Amino acid sequence: MPQRRCAEPGCTKSARDKTGNCVTHGGGARCAEPGCTKSAIGKTGKCVIHGGGARCVEPGCTKSARDKTGKCKAHGGGARCAEPGCTKSAQGNTDKCVTHGGGARCAEPGCTKSAQGNTDKCKAHGGGARCAEPGCTKSARDKTGKCKAHGGGRRCANCITWPDSRSGNTNYDGYCATCFKQLFPTDERSKVVYTHTKEIRVRNAINAEFKGFIHDTPLYTGQCDCTMRRRIDHRKLIEGTLLCIETDEFAHKNYDAKDEEIRYDDLFMVHSAKWIFIRFNPDGKGVDIEDKLDRLMEEISNQINRIENEDNTELLEVVKLFY
Repeated sequence: MPQRRCAEPGCTKSARDKTGNCVTHGGGARCAEPGCTKSAIGKTGKCVIHGGGARCVEPGCTKSARDKTGKCKAHGGGARCAEPGCTKSAQGNTDKCVTHGGGARCAEPGCTKSAQGNTDKCKAHGGGARCAEPGCTKSARDKTGKCKAHGGGRRCANCITWPDSRSGNTNYDGYCATCFKQLFPTDERSKVVYTHTKEIRVRNAINAEFKGFIHDTPLYTGQCDCTMRRRIDHRKLIEGTLLCIETDEFAHKNYDAKDEEIRYDDLFMVHSAKWIFIRFNPDGKGVDIEDKLDRLMEEISNQINRIENEDNTELLEVVKLFY
């Protein structure tokens, strides 16, 4: 008697038991874990994710063993990538890992990146989980449901509760570079951050030319018990106006305009007087950085004179240099 095929339209796999469907489409024994609809493996009564089937023999590992290797993919089980010298796991029905072209590719014409999750596109073209923040189309990080800009992914252990928290970096023990250099100034890694940050170069130029500017410090107010900890690269209070200089590397092209607007609103709640922002782009435009810094110093002097002469009448002014 010929073997029955799965009743799912277009499926050619074998039907299991009396269900009329293959394992993929719900046939055979289901996982005993409450709420799980995946197939139970062997006689374990559970699916691979919930502990069914053979486990990896690597000490302390609870993942599923692949094929007859006795190990999970991470520890060398299952088919390996066919690329010479590569030890990563082959993906899907291919003989290569994701890096070398294995697994499903992005459906976007001309794109060779890996498709993400149950979608047919890579992260850049909209594949995988999207950020849960209304109106945001960026990729969600890890299991947070949000992109990096909205708090997704691993956050810095020091500023994780701040409104403008940054992503943690394994190179800095889970801290962002800014917090790490402030918490551990004598660490050798902090010295590297210090000498290669464009913002520091701008700070040194400002401090050599002017007095009283505060650098990269949370903005607090003594009027209330606020949680506002927004940082401004350089600021100085002059005649009731806060003059601020922000170093926007590569003109913050990847920043969300709505996020920038929210940032201005948050800062205004702390200091509800006048603001002047000088947004300085140290990159591009074919101008030498020293010439750019000279132009920045001229603009700071100009704005100080305007404030002292009470020529700034708007609550918020934004001056962009080299955008």
